[in-house]
Amino acid sequence: MRCTQNLILSHLTDTEFLAFETVLEPLILPRDLRLVHTGMPVSHYYFLENGIASVVAASAAGRSAEIGLVGRDGVSPPALIMEGNSFPFEITMQVAGHGRRVETAALAGFLRENPAVLPLLSHFFHNFFAQVAHTALSNAVHKIDVRLAKWILMCNDRLNGEEIAITHEHLATVLGVRRSSVTDALHILEGEHLIYSTRGLVIIRNRGALEAFAADAYDLPGVSGPASPEIARPPRARAAAH
Repeated sequence: MRCTQNLILSHLTDTEFLAFETVLEPLILPRDLRLVHTGMPVSHYYFLENGIASVVAASAAGRSAEIGLVGRDGVSPPALIMEGNSFPFEITMQVAGHGRRVETAALAGFLRENPAVLPLLSHFFHNFFAQVAHTALSNAVHKIDVRLAKWILMCNDRLNGEEIAITHEHLATVLGVRRSSVTDALHILEGEHLIYSTRGLVIIRNRGALEAFAADAYDLPGVSGPASPEIARPPRARAAAH
């Protein structure tokens, strides 16, 4: 019997899933595990069942910030690179979880045999790059506390439960700011009774009020993929659009 929380895998037909399962490797994905190294060929693709993978861009001077995230809504890296080419960004598990991985060559072979699966991947890629674009917009026009609220909601869309295991240091990388700025933003959200924050853990207290606080940083119109909305967006609704 099929058992998966990954949105793409859940939409495969029984025949496709059985064929794909023969080349999928289940694995635990601890925090800080590097899935893709900047400038290195992509060896595996990861279909997360739980957890958050962070796509991070870095400057020549060593400054870095998250430009997008992937959870159970898709596949990491969020691009098909089948000819040994490198991916331009680093991808690291920001929130620990588990999932399945497949070797690049095996995925290429599966897609040749099952071309009907490509639209599922295309829907996810479309929404991921919309997410990247709107993250850039949010970084330019929203305050840090609003951006943090947006990020917490995006994680909540992709995780089980209301807890997010992440440190202030990781949040600083996520938002591209200093650790002290993260602490200040967390205090603001706590003061509004939206979250509870302790060392290495953020707990959502009032999801509806957190959405209202994030406002247009999270509630972005017109960025879902074409056709089926359940493909375009993950189970908790709207996550791929943010």
